[in-house]
Amino acid sequence: MDFELPDELADLQATVRRIAQDKVKPRAREIDESGEYPQDLFEVFRDAGLLGLCIPTELGGSGAGILGLTIAIEEIAKYSNTAALMLLLTRLPTGPVMIAGSDEQKQKYLPGIADGSLRAAFGLSEVQAGSDVMGMRTKAVPDPDRGGGWILNGTKCWMSGVVQADWYTVFAKTSEDVAARKHDSVTAFIVERGWDGVDVGSTDRKMGVRGVDTGELLLHDVKVPADNVIGEVGGFRLAMLGLNSMRPIVAARGIGLAEGALMYATEYIQERAAFTKTIADFQGIQWEVAKLATEIEAARLLTYRSAWMADKGQFTKEYVPYLSMAKFYATEVAVKASNVCLQLLGAAGYMKDHMTELYYRDAKQLTIVEGTSQVQMGLIAKGVLDRDLWWD
Repeated sequence: MDFELPDELADLQATVRRIAQDKVKPRAREIDESGEYPQDLFEVFRDAGLLGLCIPTELGGSGAGILGLTIAIEEIAKYSNTAALMLLLTRLPTGPVMIAGSDEQKQKYLPGIADGSLRAAFGLSEVQAGSDVMGMRTKAVPDPDRGGGWILNGTKCWMSGVVQADWYTVFAKTSEDVAARKHDSVTAFIVERGWDGVDVGSTDRKMGVRGVDTGELLLHDVKVPADNVIGEVGGFRLAMLGLNSMRPIVAARGIGLAEGALMYATEYIQERAAFTKTIADFQGIQWEVAKLATEIEAARLLTYRSAWMADKGQFTKEYVPYLSMAKFYATEVAVKASNVCLQLLGAAGYMKDHMTELYYRDAKQLTIVEGTSQVQMGLIAKGVLDRDLWWD
């Protein structure tokens, strides 16, 4: 058992760490306050080859896999979860295509993600269908004018990157009954931004992770060719496989945020005088630092293991508990760390003069997106009850 990163991943970590310190850290507060998409950081990531980490080399990527992207996102999230989300969006919408897409789809849509000429977003949730995914009402019916084609109608919401995307992975009901809840009633499609009937609706007013727009995708009589069906018709399982494989990537945003918050607070308490000492001299403060440091390292082990598993294709049902543990624990640690670190700064931590209030606002998103903490706990428990996770 070797816990050292291979040389190529250690080099990647060092490179992204420098980029995070030199380019991302100075921009984090400005991005949050303006809410404007950080195109300059997108170009930095593009020029450094970070947009294709998860994409195979034969499709223009670097082939660093989910573990490589996890490591990169951890470094970026130390200073900006918005910038980390930009990297996450190179995998979330492309995952279903890489898992089940045709060779033609991969050749058409993935190289542009790797070289930065295309961006994508992921459409699964709807107002009445968040955690209850099967409650979606976006409907796809056969196109009578084109054999095998489909016509899509509906509205997707809470889509990160919806404004910037050139194409979307969209899930819709293909059963006759839009209220059907069987897994063979849902199908995945690639929908291009430029097609007739595709529009961006309202964008959300978020309390954190500002700078990458989240909002609605409106689909009105959108004609989708048969070639843009991902996998097979009735392939809802693909949505779950895509999300399962994303767990370590979301977890990486959590551990990066927790690390950034703790480093920031540690520097502050070592300089802040109180009662003829520094705040860091008090044992009660030291214990809080110790607990967070331990939980961050535990989250890192869960996260790196889950990324390693996902890269081996271990994101089917029997591996879900391990993947969900990483997402659940790392994102909850992020919330705890941002809370404790804000408290360590006292009144100063609540002010925009310090990054702690930004960490605090950004952290909560992570326990909600791509499966809430409660959903993850349900999946972990089911794994134990089904003996997928067992110790005998």
